[in-house]
Amino acid sequence: MTNRKGLVLDFGGVLTTPLVPAALAFEKRAGLPEGTLLNALYLNEDMIRRTEELERGEITQTQWNLAAAERIGVPPDNLMGRIFADLRPQETVIAAARAARRAGVRVGILSNSVGMDPWNLYAGHEMDYDAVVISEEHGLRKPDRAAFRLVLDLLGLTAQECVFVDDTERYLPPAAELGFTTVHAKEPDRTVAELEDLFSVSLDGSA
Repeated sequence: MTNRKGLVLDFGGVLTTPLVPAALAFEKRAGLPEGTLLNALYLNEDMIRRTEELERGEITQTQWNLAAAERIGVPPDNLMGRIFADLRPQETVIAAARAARRAGVRVGILSNSVGMDPWNLYAGHEMDYDAVVISEEHGLRKPDRAAFRLVLDLLGLTAQECVFVDDTERYLPPAAELGFTTVHAKEPDRTVAELEDLFSVSLDGSA
């Protein structure tokens, strides 16, 4: 038996296919050297700040697109959507989340958004979970403790009763400090297997 009653999932890279291969595919399409996005956008202090502002809803996706496009030398139109055009639903984990809900587990989403206009990461996905916290809608982003506490409040559960899953490893220790059991999402089948062990329930999604 387990006292775990809740499952909190990141969205991009957990309920979708991985982000890095999509970004690498964009670089290839755009004729950019491999690693351009990592170096120019995600290791650059100014762009890190802008991305965090985007996640909190302090700037728009269009403003981010303009700044990012200038750094990497490409047109800005719908740049975020072009970067992540290859993302697809990660059906294995989505099915596991549905199976968990059928088994009585409360399932929440805690996602650092990348803006929702002109490109919406969540479009076309069923978002009928027990709690959905999108960072820009609340001005809170992981790893802020307040973001974790908000999704717990909406689920009506304590951190000790919940498992948190994220593909970004640096977000796991802050969750663990609050009391979450954490799972680093690296590969869908492995993630589902770890969740089955933690919840002592089959999550193959066939039921």
